[in-house]
Amino acid sequence: MSPRQLSRRRFVAATISSAALLTVPYVRTAHAAGKLEIGFWDHWVPGANRASTELVNEWAVKENVDVSIDYINSQANKDVVTIAAEAQAKSGHDVLAMPTWWPHAQADLLEPMNDVVEPLIKLNGEVNGTVKYLGKAGDKWLGAPASIGSQIKSPCSRIDLMKKFANIDVQEMYPAGAPPRAEKWTTETFLKAAEACHKGGFPFGIGVGQTADSVDAVGAFFQAFGAEVVDARGNVTVRNDNVRQVLDYFRKLMAFLPPDVPAWDDASNNKWLISGKGTLILNPPSAWAVAKRDAPEVAEQCWTHGFPVGPKGRFAPFVPYFWTVWSFSKNKQAAKSLLLHLSQPAAVEKLVAASGGYDLPAFEKLTTLKTWAEQGPPKGTLYHYPNPHKHQILSISASPAPPKIAQQIYAQAILTKMCVRFYQGEAMEKTLAWAESELEGLRRS
Repeated sequence: MSPRQLSRRRFVAATISSAALLTVPYVRTAHAAGKLEIGFWDHWVPGANRASTELVNEWAVKENVDVSIDYINSQANKDVVTIAAEAQAKSGHDVLAMPTWWPHAQADLLEPMNDVVEPLIKLNGEVNGTVKYLGKAGDKWLGAPASIGSQIKSPCSRIDLMKKFANIDVQEMYPAGAPPRAEKWTTETFLKAAEACHKGGFPFGIGVGQTADSVDAVGAFFQAFGAEVVDARGNVTVRNDNVRQVLDYFRKLMAFLPPDVPAWDDASNNKWLISGKGTLILNPPSAWAVAKRDAPEVAEQCWTHGFPVGPKGRFAPFVPYFWTVWSFSKNKQAAKSLLLHLSQPAAVEKLVAASGGYDLPAFEKLTTLKTWAEQGPPKGTLYHYPNPHKHQILSISASPAPPKIAQQIYAQAILTKMCVRFYQGEAMEKTLAWAESELEGLRRS
């Protein structure tokens, strides 16, 4: 099956009013116009694709470019299959959305994007360290940070149950419209709250399985404890006291979680919250958004907030998307002009609003848009989702290992497997020896 056949919907540009761009003279002549093939992530939020289509259309009319858009589903990894197929064929979309690790995986085939990203940083503010880690190879920007699909997997707590069982007021700790008051929100407080809610019959719902939500959640705690398993130079460093400390912490935490969490997938924590059985999950606002529709009494009690702080800091899992341009693209100038258009503040604000606040721009000046302050119920529930006060470090599991090694650590769920093995009774040093062997194999591959 070809990448084109994997796409869901195709759109041709129609006349819509144009918006201001950075003054970069990419495709303002008939000679530079022509055709542009675009592959976007197929958004799960109804109406979100329509907003991106409208923005592309207004640019296409202004620049006299014939545009077609494929919205490519991420179910069954169709987006990743498309990336691999186009890389092998050296043919495909001019602009292609890539998740997390994939720009580095295809770095040799991607057009440098410095002439897009650097002006955007001047306009929209700096990007966080995880975007640089995943989006740059040396001095080369591999893609432009995309707001569509980018997310933080934040704690989402039940206001009522946290008060009742853990004596924690999450709205007071993370007030809407104001900086956090979270000095006491530590990993030890988190553990005590998990125990209290477990005893109350409404446990925290944190997966320790082998899919992305589990890997991201566990990775944030590893970083809070400074528990590196492979360092930035690629050396395997898993036999260290910080790793031992986080494994011991997770053994205690898992005793207070639902017994089947080692088998959870990415839908499990969503279902746990929506069912009304749980007090806290770690997830972007998708579970809350579904609860608004299917379980409004649950949604009304949800509050999205920051991670607990550990011995080495407060870390939150940030999972970005990038818009990339293949080196074999037939219309690189038009592609770059389009990405500048999609990254203007007004365009980003439209995309964030269309996603109901799910999508997150990476630029620091775009973390206080009104959508997050106004979303509800309860009003302000998403205010702290984009980390507007920079009180936590946005990270990704398995960093700071070199991205091509980290991608394999992430895909193989090495960190969650370590936690499960130790929780199930394996001796600490045996768990570390197993991990060391696995990591050495990944490093050599």
